[in-house]
Amino acid sequence: MSLEQAILEKVRDLPAEQQQKVLDFADSLRASAEERPPLRSPEGLWDGLGVSISEEDIVELRREMWKNFPREDI
Repeated sequence: MSLEQAILEKVRDLPAEQQQKVLDFADSLRASAEERPPLRSPEGLWDGLGVSISEEDIVELRREMWKNFPREDI
């Protein structure tokens, strides 16, 4: 049995007023899913700002950020 069929069976067993509540809840779920802004990559966030970050820039910034981090000698 698919999930859709299982849901339909459960809903069919409910009185009409509770079926309406299920429908309202499904509508609210759909609306909240549609309201979410799409995820954007970091590149998309600074697109159009004239920012250019290279792989070398990232490597250098990581080195600088972690240079004073305490390390245990292995």
